[in-house]
Amino acid sequence: MTDSQDLPDEPEDTGLPPELEQVLRGLTGGRELDPQMVEMMRGMGLDKVDPEMLQMVAGQVQAMFAGADESGAVDATVATDIARKTVAAEGDPTVSAAASAEARQAVDVANLWLDAVTDLDHSGLTGRAWSRAEWVEATLPVWCELVDPIAVGVSDAMGNALTKQLGDLGEGGLPEGMVPPGTNPAEVMSQMGPMLKRMQGSMFSVQLGQAVGALAGEILTGGEVSLPLVPAPDVILMPQAITAFAQGLEIDEPQARLLLAVRESARTRLFHAVPWLAPQLLSAVRDYARDTTIDTEAIEEGLRSIDPTDPEAMQQALAGRLFAPQQSDAQKAALTRLETLLALIEGWIDVVTAAAVKSHLPQADALGEAVRRRRASGGPAEKTFSALVGLELRPRRLRDAANLFAALEASGGAEARDAAWAHPDVAPASADLDDPLGYVERQNAVAAGADSFDAELDALLRADSGDSDSSGDSGTSGGPHTSGGPDASGGSPGESGPAADRPPAP
Repeated sequence: MTDSQDLPDEPEDTGLPPELEQVLRGLTGGRELDPQMVEMMRGMGLDKVDPEMLQMVAGQVQAMFAGADESGAVDATVATDIARKTVAAEGDPTVSAAASAEARQAVDVANLWLDAVTDLDHSGLTGRAWSRAEWVEATLPVWCELVDPIAVGVSDAMGNALTKQLGDLGEGGLPEGMVPPGTNPAEVMSQMGPMLKRMQGSMFSVQLGQAVGALAGEILTGGEVSLPLVPAPDVILMPQAITAFAQGLEIDEPQARLLLAVRESARTRLFHAVPWLAPQLLSAVRDYARDTTIDTEAIEEGLRSIDPTDPEAMQQALAGRLFAPQQSDAQKAALTRLETLLALIEGWIDVVTAAAVKSHLPQADALGEAVRRRRASGGPAEKTFSALVGLELRPRRLRDAANLFAALEASGGAEARDAAWAHPDVAPASADLDDPLGYVERQNAVAAGADSFDAELDALLRADSGDSDSSGDSGTSGGPHTSGGPDASGGSPGESGPAADRPPAP
């Protein structure tokens, strides 16, 4: 009888929506809700929250704990879902057939112009117009790979800090009802360790999704951040962002589209034609992230004054506290490599683009200046990475790199400019950006030495061939066969053509 009387009174006792009760019971293992907890929820106004919103929150909480990795690593499914919801909230119309055709045509024209100023291969490159959601889907695997080492470190540090904070409270330190009476919070927290790792990993995945979603709404082209996010043969333009960019500058949109198509085509050519570049760039980012030191003392300080059951308060308390202020020696080395590569990529693109468009786009100067201002003010990549891994992806040495490539071009033409990418050992280093003209002089000296060696070797081989002909059977080796035979047949005595092209022995 008592049970039958209690059941009808239960909704009246809690006064909470059924959806909220479901979430709370799920978090407490299905136990009855403590009256003080219920009263606290009422005081927060949660009894008046829209039931549909509560149902959505319940679904997100369940998905977060179901999909999170116990290692605390990034969950690509969660990050992708959040990123797609972020771009959808800002408006992400489907790309029209007309926009797709405009992107294709712009990239075709861009490649014609680039063919006149660089010999880097562009075989099969195709212009495509993507929506923000398409860019998210295509690039998130790369983002997850880059930030995964940080996610694991942050998850471990936050979990340890939270466990220590709650464990230090001792029995009675937590609000009544959160743990069974007589239970030591430290013991409870030790049992909750795996769940905390999943929660922190999911929080980081959510942050990554939000950041990439915001980034998708700002970028103008697929690889604007100078990372190889979209492999060849796709050259990606973002039509919605390009339209807003042109309108903001009050510049002709077709000209803006063409200049951006040239820049993105040049970038895609570079990554496509220089096979060592993308691996070294991504390696520098991963090396920096892998050696990042998590500032556990700052995290503990941030968590000390907030409610550990409030995820939003946790994120606000930890803002700007995750990373130790001092970089390790390994990080400094990785950062130097990264900044140098970014500067070289963007500097080369600037020089090649300027050469390609100068006789075709009347507003090229204004557009180029707008791109430089956009980059100098801190682009979308810098915001994303500074928030996620404490790393700014800004080509700080851009002007020096552009001067270096311009000097190479002035000295030896486009061939000398592009030859700097032939091998990582000959590519400019950070010290070369301090002395661009010195780098050009050294490269010219190397080229002159190689030419001199080739000339001497060729003369030697010709002399040997002449001596052999004069001392041999003149009746069978003279005439036209003597002058052209070795090169034409590829046989002895000298294999003079290929041998002349061989580099000097070490």
